[in-house]
Amino acid sequence: MANTNQSALARRRLRVRNRLKKVATGRPRLSVFRSGRNIYAQVIDDRQSKTLAAASTLDKSLSLRGIATVDAAAKVGALVAERAKEAGVEEVVFDRSGYLFHGRVKALADAAREAGLKF
Repeated sequence: MANTNQSALARRRLRVRNRLKKVATGRPRLSVFRSGRNIYAQVIDDRQSKTLAAASTLDKSLSLRGIATVDAAAKVGALVAERAKEAGVEEVVFDRSGYLFHGRVKALADAAREAGLKF
């Protein structure tokens, strides 16, 4: 029997992604994953199944390994936006992956917006 919290998260994740597919209109997806120790962000082109840009607290340029704070999430958001712009991406669809839009997820999104990504 699966853990009910994990299965609820999986259902929310699928529900969010299905809604995004209807709205995306060819834009890549900024996907967020958060663990207890780190936060990860990827800009994904679903049509080509290719990751265009990625950043996390594990990046050596950030030196935030194992630090899962709102400030660390904001730095990751700014870095992924910078890398996405280098890859030629201006507009994305934000995929919160079933997580509530507050705390670390919100900080990452706000920092990516401030760095120039539109969503």
